[in-house]
Amino acid sequence: MNRLILKKITQNTRIYHKYFIEKKIESGIALLGWEVKSARFNRVAIDNCYVSVCNAEAYVYNAVFQSNKIQYDNGIYNTIRVRKLLLKKHEILFLMEKVAQQGYTVVVLDLYWKNSWIKLTIGIAKGKKQHDKRNAIIMQDWNREKMRIMKYKYVK
Repeated sequence: MNRLILKKITQNTRIYHKYFIEKKIESGIALLGWEVKSARFNRVAIDNCYVSVCNAEAYVYNAVFQSNKIQYDNGIYNTIRVRKLLLKKHEILFLMEKVAQQGYTVVVLDLYWKNSWIKLTIGIAKGKKQHDKRNAIIMQDWNREKMRIMKYKYVK
């Protein structure tokens, strides 16, 4: 009876245009209570997020969790604070090894609910050149055109 429920909170679609994604890793993220509430109301932006590894721990930078309230008990909401990723040691070592190579970076792909936990998908990415971006757009257009042709061929 234990079913897996996945529900997208937000997704970073520009990443697929800018980078080749070579590997995806699922990660937990350490959040405060008000950040979880803002995720429930889809008030999260991960457009400019990136992941950095320091002191054998991975952190997410530039993730914006917006709240309706201005203050809570003893402080002010920090909407763009650095958040810790919950990864295993071998995954962190793998990230460090890949980032050390020329041209690789670690980016945030999407944020989603997995049962009652908020999870983050991060990707090992390599930047695209301008001609790669053009080729990707041409292939997308061609695939759309193929689908239209096939649709009209089988309908008639």
